[in-house]
Amino acid sequence: MEKELKNELGKIVIDEEVIAKTAGLAVMECYGLVGMSSRSMQDGLADLLGWDNISKGVGVDISEEKVHLDLNIIVEYGTNIHEVAHNVMERVRYTLENKVGIEVVTIDVNVRGVRVGDAN
Repeated sequence: MEKELKNELGKIVIDEEVIAKTAGLAVMECYGLVGMSSRSMQDGLADLLGWDNISKGVGVDISEEKVHLDLNIIVEYGTNIHEVAHNVMERVRYTLENKVGIEVVTIDVNVRGVRVGDAN
């Protein structure tokens, strides 16, 4: 599904993948993150996603002019998980509203793992 915006000149159609990738890139700018995790975890293991697959850690639900996001992150050990999650929410909301021009109704953050440092 895609998000459709209308103005006096016509309409703009933004694909769900664009929203997911933009949100994923905004997440990776936040302090305390090791990376994004896949939405479909197998065996309870949270795998780090590479830059090419960053949108796979973001669930986008567009319904009746409303956009809901579901983010799956892995945080660095020793950081305040609540603060990291809050910063992720604020950063993603700001980025999508100012760079893409869409209003996000809800952002759910799922912490899928804690890692010591960057485990690449």
